[in-house]
Amino acid sequence: MNRLQTETHRLYPPTPSGGQANGTTRYAVLQANCPPGWPALRAVWEGVQADLGWPAPGIAVNGRDAYQLWFSFAQPLPLAQAQGLLRALLKRFLPDADPRRLRVLPDADTPLPTPPQAQPSGNWSAFVSPDLAAVFGDEPVLDIPPGDEAQAELLARLRSVPAEAVADALQGLAPPPSSPSPAPASPAVGTKTGWQTPRDFLMWVMNDPATPLALRIEAAKALLAHGPD
Repeated sequence: MNRLQTETHRLYPPTPSGGQANGTTRYAVLQANCPPGWPALRAVWEGVQADLGWPAPGIAVNGRDAYQLWFSFAQPLPLAQAQGLLRALLKRFLPDADPRRLRVLPDADTPLPTPPQAQPSGNWSAFVSPDLAAVFGDEPVLDIPPGDEAQAELLARLRSVPAEAVADALQGLAPPPSSPSPAPASPAVGTKTGWQTPRDFLMWVMNDPATPLALRIEAAKALLAHGPD
């Protein structure tokens, strides 16, 4: 195994050693087609570092029409959870972006080969540095194979997101639970609100589950003794 393979497997291990084994994954990818491409993903790349304290994700061009952010997790996550986490990042850092231009990968049916990879067009996908990402514009391709050593050096600088940071993000990015509407308060015993007659009061006592059973029985007896209006 050469250095590039070692660094790739450290961050983005393939199945079955940690990629998508048993429905879990060690990595997930945000992809933005051009346009918006890198200008959109840059907001996420900067945001996860500044706001969440995460290490920088890998940046890649897919050799066709899109930029990618490769997130490596120190501990495997259920695939659905990893996908949900990245969708939450999109909502946090790209709330106004066109969802048709964005994609979360891999999914259950689409394995995602790690760069560098040759494309049918003859171009290549590759990991790139942040300053180089802006140079490609709307053509995120390499027309020659990238050097293995240069790719390995880029990956060697990256770190996986610690499990604690993932847990904090899952909690912090989750939508707040909807507060149930408070139940209308029952009138307090002894008040006249809502009771037009003594019979109204007795009916309320008899049907109020919060009232002790003995008092409810007494109210029922009183109603029977009172008779119908």
